[in-house]
Amino acid sequence: MLSKILGKKKDKNASQDIEYKIAKMNLTEMKAYLNNKHPEDKIDQEGVIALMNRLISQDKKTSNYYIQENDLDAKIKKAFDLVISISASKKVTVVAVELIREFIDTYSDLIKKYDTENKDIYSSRFNDALSNASGRIHTIADINNKMSTIN
Repeated sequence: MLSKILGKKKDKNASQDIEYKIAKMNLTEMKAYLNNKHPEDKIDQEGVIALMNRLISQDKKTSNYYIQENDLDAKIKKAFDLVISISASKKVTVVAVELIREFIDTYSDLIKKYDTENKDIYSSRFNDALSNASGRIHTIADINNKMSTIN
């Protein structure tokens, strides 16, 4: 029960398989996976964590992150929207919330620049999404605690 909230890995081979598949996906495919549009892959907690790891990981050869300042605005917007969708997902865990926080810290300059140039408010949207995801996790933990007390 607690492992569901914390996002503990169940099967190492299945986890490596989904991480490999996500490593090959572009942002549109990641969004489709998150929305359960991939018929062969169902979204789960490891998948959400793998999505966030993909967005915040740094390429070992070039030392570049997945999103860069010179990327098109459309790619940046898709990535930002994907993170907000991940935070609203039912499969979000404590680990995923920490990765969202790391995403915000990693791309804070890019978020500010995008907000300024495009007159958007992603900085506040990220903060709202983060607090909503944290609240959802607390609610799930409270319900699980009450259910274990009843049983």
